Amino acid sequence: MNVIICATQVPFVRGGAEVLVDGLREALIAAGHRVDVVALPFKWYPKEEILKSALAWRLLDLTEANGMPVDAVICTKFPTWAVRHPRKIAWVVHQHRQAYDWFGTPLSDFTNSAEDVAIRRRIAEIDRRGLGECVARFAISGNVAARLKRSVGLEAEPLHVPIRLEGLEPVAYGDYILSVSRLDRAKRVELLLEAMAEAGGDFRAVIAGDGPEAGSLRERAASLGLSERVRFTGRVSDAELVRLYNEARAVFYSPVDEDFGLAAVEALTAGKPVVTVADAGGVLEFVEDGVTGLVSAKAEPCAIAPALSRLMADEALARRLGAAGRERVAGLRWDRVVARLLGHG
Repeated sequence: MNVIICATQVPFVRGGAEVLVDGLREALIAAGHRVDVVALPFKWYPKEEILKSALAWRLLDLTEANGMPVDAVICTKFPTWAVRHPRKIAWVVHQHRQAYDWFGTPLSDFTNSAEDVAIRRRIAEIDRRGLGECVARFAISGNVAARLKRSVGLEAEPLHVPIRLEGLEPVAYGDYILSVSRLDRAKRVELLLEAMAEAGGDFRAVIAGDGPEAGSLRERAASLGLSERVRFTGRVSDAELVRLYNEARAVFYSPVDEDFGLAAVEALTAGKPVVTVADAGGVLEFVEDGVTGLVSAKAEPCAIAPALSRLMADEALARRLGAAGRERVAGLRWDRVVARLLGHG
């Protein structure tokens, strides 16, 4: 089959959605399909640009390319599902959350002005129409599927994302807690720093990733007296990331109502327990308190600190939770994802 993956692009930004697209492309090729990725830049400011992005996708007709028929398109993020194609399949990473569940929080810049209300209404219409045209709808987690149902009344089948990293295994249970994510407000990496200060002790943290909050997080670590205990690596190579996972004691990953939580699945694959919180969203589809990790009831340093201290003091506990986590995610495979996505229409 000739398959096109539709993706949005924010230049110079790379996160879980980009990793998903890379993994899906590789898996489709491995299954014998001819594959390409069509990506358009996405701009959300000023807000009118959101609707222009959706219009750009709607103007695209991908039924053929250079005289060659395109058998299917797979759409991943808003507003890619506005594209025109008779066999359009959605694998929803997320909608434009600022218009939905983030509305009314510091993570959204939408207000109750007449202009903003109208744009939010148009976004919902674009989602309802574009996703409604799909011959099949999947979501990367049960959490994303539930959001879609609440926001626009459409059903989607949860289809979890396998990892791309190779070589993840529990090589050692070292003296550091690892954090892997884009450094922005939604990932709440500052909770790790504040929990470390609350817990005391001398264990270390390694924070891998970059993003707009990198500078403020470094400043926060210094203000808490953690400069000697916390190492910021920036973005690292896949090989270095595998090493960091394999040698960590545990992984901290506590975002705000996360879509899926690729870092959590990578951690569990490496046999490392995950420390998270009860409002972490899709992460909780794999991280179960006392089984595959430790889940704090509140996203507060005083609630998280005991979990960090407990794992650093008890290597046997970290090994037991990590082993159960490794078993929990063992069934996630790209060939199964490809078969499910293309088994419709």
